[in-house]
Amino acid sequence: MATHSDLAEDGAIEIIIIKTTGDKILNQPLADIGGKGLFTKEIDEALLEGKIDIAVHSMKDVPTYFPDGMILPCNLPREDVRDAFICLTAKSLSELPAGSFVGSASLRRQSQILYRYPSLKVVNFRGNVQTRLKKLKEGEVQATLLALAGLKRLKMMENVTAVLSVEEMLPAIAQGAIGIACRSNDEKMANYISLLNHEETRLAVACERAFLETLDGSCRTPIAGYAYRDNDGYCVFRGLVASPDGTRVLETSRKGAYALEDMVSIGKDAGKELLSRAGPGFFDW
Repeated sequence: MATHSDLAEDGAIEIIIIKTTGDKILNQPLADIGGKGLFTKEIDEALLEGKIDIAVHSMKDVPTYFPDGMILPCNLPREDVRDAFICLTAKSLSELPAGSFVGSASLRRQSQILYRYPSLKVVNFRGNVQTRLKKLKEGEVQATLLALAGLKRLKMMENVTAVLSVEEMLPAIAQGAIGIACRSNDEKMANYISLLNHEETRLAVACERAFLETLDGSCRTPIAGYAYRDNDGYCVFRGLVASPDGTRVLETSRKGAYALEDMVSIGKDAGKELLSRAGPGFFDW
């Protein structure tokens, strides 16, 4: 509305709330329901059927391929990519006593926690932010990790015990980035949303997603990756794959020009390196 005065009029925009499979099924790990597109499928279907004109996604949830007839030309400026540690009894993961239960539905977080703190126990923990905080307060677990981006957007930062550095907990691919999609034949909508695009974020997300796609990542595989522009204007990328139990973690990093082609190549190259280092069978559990 701020960018397009014609959309600032009353009734020019209607927000349609769509509940997805991932929102509805909260008693099973995501990997068991069936990995990809759990938070996007119903929204994309509504878009392609013409029920909505644009679709707003958390890029973390968007599969590496788009349905035919859909484009995603816009990423909003990225929010903080880090994870928050939330606990009522300890100030950090390292202070948790051996045998403590940490709640997390994310294999990425689970594997990195167990890699660094093998004495902790990680249990599956689904639900929205409010539900997870309630479970924590009721003592179901001693601690949990949540994306800082979500807590900031929900204005719930008072719950954060500590912020984990990207060195301690490498973020999910595209964490903190929002993407806006439209139909590929809808020039009007493409024009509306292209003016909202934040190019630095779009390129970082493209780099990370190229890494993910090369690894053919799904919710069954602990994968983490983060691309950013350093002080000299270069792209710096760090990527990681792990076994869910945290016994094996493979990491790599790259540096190159902050341009789309270079960054997609960086992501793919890093993915190929980790595939070859992991060897056959690493991704089969």
